[in-house]
Amino acid sequence: MASKPAKDVGSRNTVPRGETPQAPDRADHPIYARDEIARVLAEREAWTREELAEALAKLPRRKEPFQTDSGIPIPDVVDAATVREADPLRDVGYPGRFPFTRGPQPTMYRGRLWTMRQFAGFGTPRDTNERFKYLLSHGMTGLSTAFDMPALMGYDADHPMSRGEVGKEGVAVSSLRDFEILFDGIPLGDVTTSMTINATAPIALAMYVAVAEAHGVPRAKLGGTLQNDMLKEYIAQKEWMIPPGPAVKLNCDVIEFCAREMPRWNPVSISGYHIREAGATAVQELAFTLADGIEYVQECVDRGLDVDGFAQRLSFFWDVHNDFFEEVAKFRAARRIWARTMKERFKAKKRESLLLRTHAQTAGVSLTAQQPYNNVVRTALQALAAVLGGTQSLHTNSLDETYALPTEEAVTIALRTQQIIAFESGADRVIDPLAGSWYVEWLTDEMERRALDHIRRIDEMGGMLRAVEEGYPQREIAESAYRWQREIEAGERIVVGVNAFRLDEAEPIPILKIDETVAREQVERLRALRAERSAARVAEALGALERASRDGANVMPPVIEAVKAYATLGEVSDVFRKVFGTYREDGRF
Repeated sequence: MASKPAKDVGSRNTVPRGETPQAPDRADHPIYARDEIARVLAEREAWTREELAEALAKLPRRKEPFQTDSGIPIPDVVDAATVREADPLRDVGYPGRFPFTRGPQPTMYRGRLWTMRQFAGFGTPRDTNERFKYLLSHGMTGLSTAFDMPALMGYDADHPMSRGEVGKEGVAVSSLRDFEILFDGIPLGDVTTSMTINATAPIALAMYVAVAEAHGVPRAKLGGTLQNDMLKEYIAQKEWMIPPGPAVKLNCDVIEFCAREMPRWNPVSISGYHIREAGATAVQELAFTLADGIEYVQECVDRGLDVDGFAQRLSFFWDVHNDFFEEVAKFRAARRIWARTMKERFKAKKRESLLLRTHAQTAGVSLTAQQPYNNVVRTALQALAAVLGGTQSLHTNSLDETYALPTEEAVTIALRTQQIIAFESGADRVIDPLAGSWYVEWLTDEMERRALDHIRRIDEMGGMLRAVEEGYPQREIAESAYRWQREIEAGERIVVGVNAFRLDEAEPIPILKIDETVAREQVERLRALRAERSAARVAEALGALERASRDGANVMPPVIEAVKAYATLGEVSDVFRKVFGTYREDGRF
């Protein structure tokens, strides 16, 4: 598919490009009177000349400069004069009140703890169903489903492209029959389910709806989240079927369908996680993720949807890395930027449309194969940052995930990490406890300013879809990943157990292994399904889907009918490939 021509900034009729909020002009809103600021500045200058200069003469700084992981230089000291242009009421405010810097809800964890999720998905649908039930019995409050590579790429288990990958990094699903086994005995009207799937997200949602309705649970009662974020696939994760333009169209079909028929369902989880895992900095993750969200909102508004009819069900998914304060500031800045963007750029009226609701996951890329038990400490640090940043949902990685899918023991430790934070740390008792910290507020402002610079550049290019087609975010991330790795190899960035504090002997840990019988079982079930189903009904349903796809109609209703006829995931995906074509990145990176 040819790239779209670049649009002039502001060329779209409904909502002009380029109206991303500026960082506020804070000059008229000093925290302190001018003479008080002058007194603070004088004291800082005296401290710099005297105590600091004397200390540095005896013991120089360990490195120059000190900076965050995103490269933001950190001053020797942050004080009231550093944040003197901030307005605490306008920019920080109160929890549950615009611009939601301190959290989307007035009571935060005093009223309700975050949802504790653990990724589950491996082997056969029966294997994962048993893991679901194990985790629910141990206190997990939401299901989170990983799918294997064939399912993510739109291939059935018996396709040649699936060889060696069936059930290996997620659960194998090829048809509604697999979904029926996967969610057998799970109370779908009571639990919420997250599904990490993108290119084939409409198919997965259709199968979930079909299973629920067969259990007597209407689609309007279903709660959960579909990742369904294709822009980040082209930016970072690289799992796609069709070109970016039609892929975004399918994303928006799901958003429109859920707004009308599944009011409790989050139709997209706009994901910074994979952007960060690909090597982005926290600032780039913040900017590119919000720009993806802006693109989806713009596309939906352009097709005539009322922004207040769907915006409240958009959700976000963030990575949480090791730079503790930068991660806290990222969450706070994200809520503020999104609220102002929705209010000022898209003219949203409802309070719920302004809220940036967040799922977070600790950083898989930070886990090390060397000294894997160190990963428990990293995960705990990252999880606490997510909680103090105000997440509504959290997944903690397991210590063994650099080797394989997690064992039950490892995943239980990861879940217990969240439970200890929730019930023993005291972090649940205070709303946004770091608010008012000069450093945290300064860093929140800095991240907001730098992220908005990226977003304005993307607007000037014609939006995120055009920027992706031009390769802008891909280049930025590649350069950041290269710098990070170079710093590790040069010893400029310490990774405990990897390039410092190493052990001579490796620590053996138990590993979950997926037997090759998984693939055979999946293929046998698939062949039996094809023999039992009505071929005529399948052909009719796939024909209706092809016509809807060519006509530009919403594909969700015909996809649901197709999966109910037991058309396979690969067969539905082949319709999309036939109509929209396939995609190959041009290799400039």
